[in-house]
Amino acid sequence: MSDKVLHISDDQFDAEVLKSDVPAMVDFWAAWCGPCRAIAPVVEELADDYVGRVKFTKMNVDENPKTPSQFGIRSIPTLIFFKDGQKADQIVGAVGKAHIEEVLKRLL
Repeated sequence: MSDKVLHISDDQFDAEVLKSDVPAMVDFWAAWCGPCRAIAPVVEELADDYVGRVKFTKMNVDENPKTPSQFGIRSIPTLIFFKDGQKADQIVGAVGKAHIEEVLKRLL
């Protein structure tokens, strides 16, 4: 697992994501979710590629119900991208690296 992907809780969300000085991505996931496990290596690879330019975080929806509910997460994996404290984009489902990278490039 990459040390560039920060596992966060509901309590850390504001400080780590909304107040981040660089764009941030939150990967909403759960341990039992097959597609979440499939996309994890892609997220870790991108975290290495974009180190210092984008903050990559993961939030377990089973352990942290408040934030996913706040953003209307209905299925996982869901990736939500934030810039300047605002939701900028969202991807639902396991997608390829190129699709995620497209969104990241628009953020920067």
